[in-house]
Amino acid sequence: MKLNLKLIAASALLALGLSAQAAPIVVKYSHVVADKTPKGQSALKFKELAEKYLPGKVEVQVFPNSQLFTDGKEMEALLLGDVQILAPSLSKFSKYTKKLQVFDLPFLFDNIEAVDRFQSTPEGQALLNSMTSKGIVGLGYLHNGMKELSANKPLLMPADAKGLKFRIQPSDVIEAQFKAVGANPQKLAFSEVYQALQSGVVDGQENTWSNIYSQKFHEVQKAIVESNHGVIDYMVVANGKWWSGLPADVKAGLSKAMSEAIAVGNKIAFEEGEDYKAKVVAANKAKVLTLSKENLAAWRAAMKPVWGKFEEEIGKDLIAAAQKANK
Repeated sequence: MKLNLKLIAASALLALGLSAQAAPIVVKYSHVVADKTPKGQSALKFKELAEKYLPGKVEVQVFPNSQLFTDGKEMEALLLGDVQILAPSLSKFSKYTKKLQVFDLPFLFDNIEAVDRFQSTPEGQALLNSMTSKGIVGLGYLHNGMKELSANKPLLMPADAKGLKFRIQPSDVIEAQFKAVGANPQKLAFSEVYQALQSGVVDGQENTWSNIYSQKFHEVQKAIVESNHGVIDYMVVANGKWWSGLPADVKAGLSKAMSEAIAVGNKIAFEEGEDYKAKVVAANKAKVLTLSKENLAAWRAAMKPVWGKFEEEIGKDLIAAAQKANK
């Protein structure tokens, strides 16, 4: 009888030990683009590294292409705890802080290298913590690239955009940007853009080469202008309550994995930007146009007043810090 009791007790302790180890922390990472994009590759690398550094402690589930939530619903899902990590476009955060609107100002950054330099400054790093009071923790910046304009007609001068309907992200700055050239901005979820272009619900859009190619926007547009007028970058964010409640070792492991995964994604973004452009050109579906110096100057002049409109909300010093990143 004593032996049986000892066996029962040992079995109970073993069962308790196994149950304590049997439930890894599930980390849902949702995003709205394809796996083969820089963001998609970074998300997959994060899963690989997190599960490598924290074996048996975490299980990362990656949901690309709006499989879990569309870009119109994902922030709400994050705050409700239905997903733990997102990588929304920087344009999506104006509801939570106006300072991040700096990234939407047209023609502020000369190139993606300038964006990278600004994000590495104290001012850029401070923006990662600008939404903690709203329950959102910034884990890092993830590059996509510079934005190009596309439509069903060449957009060589600002007047060419007048009256056209452009799909935009939910950003007051981007809305003002298109209104500045007489266009009609239409807010649509990223997952709806291809069909909207195909059906004529909208006439054009703005996006990076990787998004244009991976989402096949070039197949339903007649012309793409290499305007480089803005940037599409992301902030990888976590639910603040969930993040602060993680065990210290898990948080450290996830932070390390995320830092390395972001570096991988950014390297891909730098290296593949021109490759995606070449793929669009080779597909020969949409004509790719280059702006002359005169055309570019006209676009800059037409959109520059948008800066003044949002200077007070963003902060004059922050805009100046961003400008210093240009060389």
